[in-house]
Amino acid sequence: MEQLATIAMRQLLDNEGFAADRTLPKACKTDLDARAKNERYRALFRLTPDERLDGHTDCTLWTPFAKMHIVGQLFVSNNYICFCSREEDLCQLIIPLREVSIVEKADSSSVLPCPVSISTKNKMTFLFANLKDRDFLVQRISDFLQRTPDKLWGDSHPLALSGYSVSQLEGMCVSPSPTTTPLSSSLPTPTGAGGEPSQGRHYSPSLPTATQGLLRIYQKDDPEDHGPKATKEKMKEESWNIHFFEFGRGVCMYRTSKTRELVLNGIPESLRGELWLLFSGAQNEMATHPGYYAELVEQAMGRCTLATEEIERDLHRSMPEHHAFQNEMGIAALRRVLTAYACRNPGIGYCQAMNIVTSVLLLYCTEEEAFWLLVALCERMLPDYYNTRVVGALVDQGVFEELTRECLPLLYEHMQELGVISTISLSWFLTLFLSVMPFDSAVLLVDCFFYEGIKVIFQVALAVLHANMDTLLGCTDEGEAMTILGRYLDNVVNKQTVSPPIPHLHALLTSGDEPPPEIDVFQLIKSSYDKFGSLRADVIEQMRFKQRLKVIQSLEDTAKRSVVRAIMTDSAFSIEELEELYVLFKAKHIMSCYWGASCTAAERHDPSLPYLEQYRIDLEQFCQLFGALGTWLCGTHTVTLAARHFRLLDSNKDGLINFKEFVTGLSGMYHGDMTEKLKLLYKLHLPPGKQRKTQLFSVIAIRIQCNIVMSVSEVKDYKYYLRMWAKEKEPKIETIKDLPRMNQEQFIELCKTLYNMFSEDPLEQELYHAIATVASLLLRIGEVGKKFTNNGAKKPTDTTNTQAPTLAAELPQPEKEESNGESSSGQSLVCKALAEAQLETPPQQTSDEEVKDDTSVSSYSMVSTGSLQCEDIADDTVLIGCAGDQQRRGSTLDGDWSITFEQVLASMLTEPPLVDYFEKKGDIQARMATCKMQRGVERQVSSSSDHELAQLST
Repeated sequence: MEQLATIAMRQLLDNEGFAADRTLPKACKTDLDARAKNERYRALFRLTPDERLDGHTDCTLWTPFAKMHIVGQLFVSNNYICFCSREEDLCQLIIPLREVSIVEKADSSSVLPCPVSISTKNKMTFLFANLKDRDFLVQRISDFLQRTPDKLWGDSHPLALSGYSVSQLEGMCVSPSPTTTPLSSSLPTPTGAGGEPSQGRHYSPSLPTATQGLLRIYQKDDPEDHGPKATKEKMKEESWNIHFFEFGRGVCMYRTSKTRELVLNGIPESLRGELWLLFSGAQNEMATHPGYYAELVEQAMGRCTLATEEIERDLHRSMPEHHAFQNEMGIAALRRVLTAYACRNPGIGYCQAMNIVTSVLLLYCTEEEAFWLLVALCERMLPDYYNTRVVGALVDQGVFEELTRECLPLLYEHMQELGVISTISLSWFLTLFLSVMPFDSAVLLVDCFFYEGIKVIFQVALAVLHANMDTLLGCTDEGEAMTILGRYLDNVVNKQTVSPPIPHLHALLTSGDEPPPEIDVFQLIKSSYDKFGSLRADVIEQMRFKQRLKVIQSLEDTAKRSVVRAIMTDSAFSIEELEELYVLFKAKHIMSCYWGASCTAAERHDPSLPYLEQYRIDLEQFCQLFGALGTWLCGTHTVTLAARHFRLLDSNKDGLINFKEFVTGLSGMYHGDMTEKLKLLYKLHLPPGKQRKTQLFSVIAIRIQCNIVMSVSEVKDYKYYLRMWAKEKEPKIETIKDLPRMNQEQFIELCKTLYNMFSEDPLEQELYHAIATVASLLLRIGEVGKKFTNNGAKKPTDTTNTQAPTLAAELPQPEKEESNGESSSGQSLVCKALAEAQLETPPQQTSDEEVKDDTSVSSYSMVSTGSLQCEDIADDTVLIGCAGDQQRRGSTLDGDWSITFEQVLASMLTEPPLVDYFEKKGDIQARMATCKMQRGVERQVSSSSDHELAQLST
């Protein structure tokens, strides 16, 4: 369950859950275990995310530096052979297959049973022994070597060097499995201007690049320093050279506890870039993708995106105190690296603090090396740190609070009251202390970070709090505590640096009566290992898992609050009701992604949109929510009414509505007064696009007017046209006079909707009688209005259509209607009112989609008024009041008949039952509770159905 939860959280954090491949088999325990092993393997050896572990076995490794065999495990994957000793920090080894020249079985002996020898291009030989299945291991390594691209080998292939013939090589080829996809397949392919993949591109001669670290370039003019600091630096370089001679140099170097000691003592500036690449694993990616950075730069430079605008804004804020970034060369190099990464990973693009870290990388590395180090930081070593929500930093902030509670319980209680931990830790982790500590001191922490990982940042952070514990316990507010910690970090110095001192920006802004004592950064690092060195990377990962749950919940709560705040002024619902509606709305969308049959939900989820636009529902999901939450339920007619409501809310006509549009529709039904509710019902029965045409005509009229003004007068100032454009964009306040007139067919549909709405009301008989009276009145009003809508002249009667009687001839007199009302039920009065404007049934539609949203009169069956008793008529039956079959077959709608909304409203106000019905407020709380219960049942049924289908298919 923990593995499943981890996968689900990763999908939520990375926004990949909606893009899941439904064709893949469902996860089982074996698959989950394999996934967990792959993640541990990649994290242990700093490998790329697409590296797949093929297998591992116990073995021993001969270490020439210690003249002994070390017990551990051998790991084999599609691109690497790795070894890790059973005893922590004793020995670790990474051998890329691209570096392997010979793989062979050595002679066995009682001292060295079942050995395998692996030689590399740089003349290093590794001897593994005590292998249980040596033949199988050699065969698997040979298979992976055969799949390695030929361009990485140079003049010879390692299998050919090991004694295999060409025919044997061809017979040894194995078709690659889906789990051994080359790394390059997971990288975005740069394309040229025409959209075709670019092949063999190189840097343009006119493209300036930093071919070495900026620190070396700007230190050339400095006089050579022969003081004790330079001597100390030379001693460090010599120590590393001795280490390289004894343990090897490059990616295949033996990594032991001696290596860590040298890192903690400080990496020489001349070797810093090389070792950063080695320890982070960036060297492997750079070696397997030659020219990739150049292609990205050529593709990305010159483009204008949101990421490039943010990069330009922050370029001059990146270490402005360092002279390397006070000129165009350093700024241009930083621009190219950040822009190239934004092009490679548009999901991250650019995030604040990336500029600070990248500027430090450029001081010691070339542009391409800095780019691959940035890839390692953002995608492996600090996952989810650099994005719009800094999710990874929030997770580690929670981990740091938990570690503070365990290691410094007294200080934790006091700091929680002040709220300091959450404030300070975010800047510490995002920039690896580079923004809060002098550069020469912070860069030593970066050395340790690339070797040890995030655990060293936690250790140093705890050591800083421990060193200031007594002072912090005496603080009374957050500002005082922040000042104490800020001054402490400003005075962490590196007394061994050979670079000229760089004034720290925070130190320049900090003032005090007495300067605080200096703290040696080496003593701070040593103290962190002495006091908190027991922290383990696997323990931190478990703590991260727990914190991700809290971070996800916090982010979801923040999104919910943001959406509710954005629409609360436009809705009459309370904040609590809006929050519950948001949960239901989002749940309906997400359930369609995992339990629905269609995949449209995955396509329409765009996490880059604002919170209000991220989750949208289509017509089918809206109909389900409308049936559960709506107050105007019409039985079988509910789907039709919901479709009309959806069409009205979908203002941009993309087939989707967001949460604000959804709440707007519900708010009118629940909290609107009688006028607003009738206005909504009236608009639901107008033809689609009617109002859009009216708005279009008004815009065209304004533009024509502008053209006329331009033609008859002098050209206006640009501000005039900006005001005209802003005026067009302003939302128009719609009044009841702006509503178009309703024709006879639309009026019939409105009567049908009201008829179905009243069918389950306790006062249905009174409502039927009232709506019948109103319908008859409006029919007569429409007849009278024909005289005025036709400019006061009545159209001549069409003598050719003798079978189409006018509605006026069939309208009952008020006296007759009143006498019939005494002997008939309210339902029969509605039938008579509808019958006065009914027409013959057209041919029946056969399309499922047309029938589903059929709002025409033909969707209702019709019979003669005298053939059936009204109480025996079904809800979807409408009676025709005709004198005979001949008239019934020839009935047509009156195209001149129409009424306005004011007339509908005035007629409704004459009937108290209708006024009471539409003034009644609905209770959405009860409906939401019922909807939640129904949702739980739907999920159980959906899961059971999927399982049963799977069983039947097998």
